[in-house]
Amino acid sequence: MKFPIDAPYPSRRSPVLARNLVATSHPLATEAGLAMLRKGGNALDAALAAAITLPVVEPTGNGLGSDAFCILWDGKELHGLNASGRSPAAWTPQRFAGQAGLPQRGWESVTVPGAVSAWAELSQRFGKLPFETLFEPAIEYASKGFHVSPIIGELWQRGAKLLHAQPGFAEHFMPGGRAPLAGEIFRTPDMARSLRLIAESRGEAFYRGELAGKIAAFAREHGAALTEDDLAAHRNDWCGTISQRFGEAALHEIPPNGQGIAALMALGMLRETDVADFAPDSAEALHLQIEAMKLAFLDVDTYVADEGSMQEITTAHLLDPAYLASRAKLIDRSRATEFPVGAPKQGGTVCLATGDADGMMVSYIQSNYAGFGSGVVVPGTGISLQNRGFGFTMQAGHPNEVGPRKRPFHTIIPGFVMGPSEPIMAFGLMGGPMQAQGHLQMMLRTQLWGQDPQTAADAPRWRVIEGLDVAIESAMNPAVVQKLGALGHRIALESPDSSFGFGGAQLVHRIEGGYVGGSDFRKDGHAAGF
Repeated sequence: MKFPIDAPYPSRRSPVLARNLVATSHPLATEAGLAMLRKGGNALDAALAAAITLPVVEPTGNGLGSDAFCILWDGKELHGLNASGRSPAAWTPQRFAGQAGLPQRGWESVTVPGAVSAWAELSQRFGKLPFETLFEPAIEYASKGFHVSPIIGELWQRGAKLLHAQPGFAEHFMPGGRAPLAGEIFRTPDMARSLRLIAESRGEAFYRGELAGKIAAFAREHGAALTEDDLAAHRNDWCGTISQRFGEAALHEIPPNGQGIAALMALGMLRETDVADFAPDSAEALHLQIEAMKLAFLDVDTYVADEGSMQEITTAHLLDPAYLASRAKLIDRSRATEFPVGAPKQGGTVCLATGDADGMMVSYIQSNYAGFGSGVVVPGTGISLQNRGFGFTMQAGHPNEVGPRKRPFHTIIPGFVMGPSEPIMAFGLMGGPMQAQGHLQMMLRTQLWGQDPQTAADAPRWRVIEGLDVAIESAMNPAVVQKLGALGHRIALESPDSSFGFGGAQLVHRIEGGYVGGSDFRKDGHAAGF
């Protein structure tokens, strides 16, 4: 791994090296994680304290009504947790018949939230500190207030314009009739009280107690399907990971219903190419990655769903080396091919990574899906609810067709890189369907081309849109962009003002005696340690 003094990409940050390290998308969440480590907690305690703080300080990307996933190295073994929720029991295909598509916002986009259950289950199995201790920073920021950070302030303004009429949104997120500006103090005593109830009950209040009752009652008030029984039926799955090797390293992802398999498929195809012969920012290397990603998304869009619904085409089929080799042969080195790929949508998500001096490493992600999720906020609780139901399809017979008590296709994915026997990197890259594409780019930059985590995060990114259309950040070398255009890619250059679609990476990479961390300059957060 190289640590360049003269950074090759525009950046406001240097890589952070420490024995204990936390990287998140918000400085206050990073500090919450460090506070747990200083109290004698481990990397999981740090991750959870940060995750519990993020719904308060970064509500544009997650809330108490989010879903969550985690990959954790406990020092001996890798674990994967799927804490995404299922649809209400009343969500039959007939409920949505006659509609042009599934609702993207409002109550009819809300599935059972899983993040709170992730906090409780992860803490019980791997935590060192008392569960209530993990909530102390978040409760303080919620009750006493915090200063809205610049990027969050901008996203808050955008969300308010779009969602102000959704049930409970303006009452909670627009005090005085408007969204707070960057630098202003926002207080949410309702969320502070909900956090206390969750801490005291180890999450039971959210699924079977007072908070569950308020969620279900507000749903009934608006004719929505979600009930107390739906919330009480929620359960998490210790699902392990699926992986793809590239050289001496292997990228690990959570199995479907998530999109992490797309990154693994693309990586498996690239293994069959000469991508390693090219420089990381060359048109040749970018072309091969873009084409592999397009092929992977085509299959993911067609076959991936809640794993129990993937009957004919399974995860094993999609990751079969012979199949991926056959797909790689479709990539034409001399031109872009118009594979029929679905159009990615921008999303609202937070991810974080931690590592402690004893060797535990955590990659954790939680999300409302689109910014502020459904836009629904349960009065008196500060609970903003995700819109994961929009991840279903109405296509009859599709494995991801909307149905009762079923997990929708998910975009949020934690990432983890393993060596032959030891962990290498815990990381994530928020941003809707950008995430699988970002995982591929971070994996290759750190493991193939040896870039440190901050350099890899700073590098300009690309994003497949649809057909031959590819979005590229404007910081990309113009000569490279021109060459990609000559290969047939239809390039849309996007400025930093619209770069939210390129996500935000948080990375913790293991080195001798500690870690090196990187935090995306596209977000407000940072990496820090001691």
